[in-house]
Amino acid sequence: MIIRTPAPGELPVLREIERAAGEAFRALGMAAIADDEPPTEAELTRYLLAGRLLAAYGGPGRGDGPERPIGYLVREPVDGCLHIEQVSVHPDHARRGIGRALIGRAEDDDRWGAAALTLTTFTEVPWNAPYYERLGFRVLAEDELTPGLREIRADEARRGLDRWPRVAMRRPCVTPSG
Repeated sequence: MIIRTPAPGELPVLREIERAAGEAFRALGMAAIADDEPPTEAELTRYLLAGRLLAAYGGPGRGDGPERPIGYLVREPVDGCLHIEQVSVHPDHARRGIGRALIGRAEDDDRWGAAALTLTTFTEVPWNAPYYERLGFRVLAEDELTPGLREIRADEARRGLDRWPRVAMRRPCVTPSG
């Protein structure tokens, strides 16, 4: 598997990945999430130009080529942490370590010197909070939320995401041994 910054012409594929990945929410009674539009190409372009976008190409064991993205991650600095805004893997490539690899690469390639990784996610979706807990993230109590995480959570509530239980999570960054 290759993880790199996507080319501008690949941004429509990232939108396709998110739409496809979102379909799994429909089976959980979360059609509004499945129907939610992914970031626009203009938004993805801003992330790309800011160095906040990574894509995964190919994958182990199925002969997938490097020509087309199969997953992507958006990251941004928030309150001294590296916040994972979005991580999506096409369902045809799910359960093969691609999301984990994207998160690891984002951490390794951290340009902001973050102390920790943060994210917000659904608590009752198996591939959300339970998955991130297996990756070493822990749920933050309300009094542990930084101002930036509070702002993100408030924005999510305004967009209606709090119709389902959500949490903020954090994992200390792993410092490479040298």
